[in-house]
Amino acid sequence: MRRIAAIAAAKVTAALSQRLKMGGGTALPGLIAERIDPNIVPEMARRLGQGSVIVTGTNGKTTTARLLRGIVRAAGLRPVANRAGSNLMRGIAAALAQAAGLDGGFAGAKRRLGLFEVDEATVPEAARALRPRLVLFTNLFRDQLDRYGEVEYVAAVWRDAVRTLGDSATVVLNADDPSIAALARVATGQALFYGVEDTSRASEGLEHAADARWCSSCGSEFVYSEVFYGHLGHWHCGANCGVARRSPLVVATRIEMEPEGTRLMITMPGGDVSARLPLTGLYNAYNVLAAVAAAVALGIEPEAIERGLGAFTAAFGRQERLTVGGRRVQVILAKNPAGLNEVLRTITADGEEKDVALFLNDGIADGRDVSWIWDVDFDLLAGKVRSLTVSGNRAWDMALRLKYAGLDSLVEVEEDTATALRRALRATPEDGNLYVVPTYTAMLQVRELLARWARQPAFWETA
Repeated sequence: MRRIAAIAAAKVTAALSQRLKMGGGTALPGLIAERIDPNIVPEMARRLGQGSVIVTGTNGKTTTARLLRGIVRAAGLRPVANRAGSNLMRGIAAALAQAAGLDGGFAGAKRRLGLFEVDEATVPEAARALRPRLVLFTNLFRDQLDRYGEVEYVAAVWRDAVRTLGDSATVVLNADDPSIAALARVATGQALFYGVEDTSRASEGLEHAADARWCSSCGSEFVYSEVFYGHLGHWHCGANCGVARRSPLVVATRIEMEPEGTRLMITMPGGDVSARLPLTGLYNAYNVLAAVAAAVALGIEPEAIERGLGAFTAAFGRQERLTVGGRRVQVILAKNPAGLNEVLRTITADGEEKDVALFLNDGIADGRDVSWIWDVDFDLLAGKVRSLTVSGNRAWDMALRLKYAGLDSLVEVEEDTATALRRALRATPEDGNLYVVPTYTAMLQVRELLARWARQPAFWETA
């Protein structure tokens, strides 16, 4: 009876939330369900015939999980997922309750696979509740400093979680990130690595915002033969203590950047996979590679992987494209130094002048400490920006940072979100491109406004 009451309450809450336009019903329904039945997640997860998958990491969780959902659908499975990115336990509970019948069962249970994006600090709790068959780690960068502290705290949390997974669980790891690759040393089950081998994508060297510089075994500095972005690349311990990048099983052998997307050739067991996706930037190539590696670990055939990738569309706020007032608007979430550096490199890669709007908030979901903006290479915008609008409740902090990057003559500050968007649109030529780069809570605000002006559905409907 408690389970029935919890599921019914979650379904009613979600419906009311959406009907009253109070949100997507992605978190509150799960919170209520957990209050009524604290065991709702582990009990319902056991009814998923294909088990559960956790996708976690600093950057790329939402896009990677969305890519993987498309692949498992193409393979004939039916994912149960927190599609709108509510990645705490309440979001997982809400997703399970929404997909289940009132009795807690799932239609077509044998083909049901739980596929959950999980917040970095929530991984241990989610792993205990879901008992996943697979955990995918994307990368580890500084993020939400007031909540997580330095990256070693998150690394320690993940090591503890991986130790408890058991022999039957597979961990899928980014071979190019030393912090992620190190998790294999504590895994008791199988570890599957993925990485980039197309060295034409490499940059000149480590950027100053790199977050993995020293060997966790001996403390010596890592040596990189190739750097792709941040601290991701081909690395080994400078003291030759034996810690080094492992040869990945799933490999991006060719990455071709195009104005509106990316082409990849991925080599893996069972054959090669080629794909063209509407995502730009090397960081998104890693997201695709991660999803393919997880699919390989799940035993999905290459043909289904290609079909799933071919049907992909961008998630809300993650290079989502909308048309507003005759301008093409692209919303690209950026919330930490490594991520924002890659966004800036991506949008300025062709050397042409761009129209850009930056939105900096310091909400709980963003992290209250915005000092990270001083580790961003805003000088990448020099000579490549026609208009630069700055907004958000920490707009003046961003304006100060841009002044020290030599961009103050271009900056237009407008604290009100709607007014700032209108100003940025006016500054963009008709039939031109406006790049909107917000932090997380700002992304939800600007996406809601732009979707309304473009007559597009709410984010939870597109998820």
